[in-house]
Amino acid sequence: MHYKSNTAPLNGINVISLEHAIAAPFCTRQLADLGANVIKVERPGSGDFARGYDQRVHGLSSHFVWTNRSKKSLTLDLKSEQAKPVMESLLETADVLVQNLAPGAAARLGLSFDQLHERYPRLIVCNISGYGEGGPYQDKKAYDLLIQSEAGFLSTSGLPGSDGMAKAGCSIADIAAGMYAYTNVLSALIHRQHTGQGSSIDVSMLESLVEWMGYPMYYAFEGAEPPARAGASHATIYPYGPFMAGDNRSVMLGLQNEREWLSFCEKVLEQPELADDERFNTNYKRSENRAILRQLIHETFSTLSSEEVVARLDKARIANARVNDMHAVWDHPQLRARQRWTCIDSPSGKLPALAPPGINSAYAPRMDAVPALGEHTNDILSSLGYSENDIHQLKVASVI
Repeated sequence: MHYKSNTAPLNGINVISLEHAIAAPFCTRQLADLGANVIKVERPGSGDFARGYDQRVHGLSSHFVWTNRSKKSLTLDLKSEQAKPVMESLLETADVLVQNLAPGAAARLGLSFDQLHERYPRLIVCNISGYGEGGPYQDKKAYDLLIQSEAGFLSTSGLPGSDGMAKAGCSIADIAAGMYAYTNVLSALIHRQHTGQGSSIDVSMLESLVEWMGYPMYYAFEGAEPPARAGASHATIYPYGPFMAGDNRSVMLGLQNEREWLSFCEKVLEQPELADDERFNTNYKRSENRAILRQLIHETFSTLSSEEVVARLDKARIANARVNDMHAVWDHPQLRARQRWTCIDSPSGKLPALAPPGINSAYAPRMDAVPALGEHTNDILSSLGYSENDIHQLKVASVI
């Protein structure tokens, strides 16, 4: 890819983030990807608790490495009176304040939008919480699994039966909230270009994930039967999911329409008469009779290797995929061919990192280091006018 310019779209935008875990850090990392200067304010001594989730990446946390590259780490005890002038100096030049502290914590620190707007009228304040401001759940603690449960995701995932529920293998509620926070911040920056005024953004994990549950919710509209748990298959489209080949390897496939069903019968199963079979000639019939159809598919696939199944599917132009584990994804030929892996610095040395999804011909994404705790504290304070003695006194007082 030849980039026209090294000027990323958010160059010159200053973001202050009071963040921990995943939702807010994922939001601000994406702002940093676009060139924003993100200052991550962390608790002295311990920092973002996601730093301690594990030590899988050369001693660093897998969660932290993923969501915190390209940021500057400033340690600051926000509860200390001596920290207030530091925050005020940071906010003087800030464009965006992002926070996902415990409910009400930002307001207690004097950092709510209403408390800041008069002094910093151009400041955008983005609050990320489990349930949002107001309502009976406002003060409830919220973790990713709990929101997956509240949003109904667990009723649709896993294997059939009341005990078959399974959480998503990654933090989808946090990711959803982080994505909506990110897009809302971008929208607020555009809005400020038109009005000159900052705005308040209230993003809830619950609402973010419920938005993603739109299809199963409408499928269960007005008391209709909700979609059943279907494991790795689709609850309402069939055949769609994993099927075992004769070499005991799974092949993932999916059919979306009647043209594909005809091709599947003719070129994959080599049983063209099934296309018009009254049990299978529309998707809802195939879904209702999936046990019978699954057996017919298995009878054919059991005589073939997984490579032979894929070859037939490709010939029939039926969508299919390998069932990859994480090691296979690291070595995925498509990601390698498109040069999507790059190298970033970290406190533990060089690490691979996936470039942000979406390739823009006008600029390259920013891919800087994962910061050590408090790595940039002295530099940031010096840029705010603090002397070496001032910084030393703040350290002695455990403010930084």
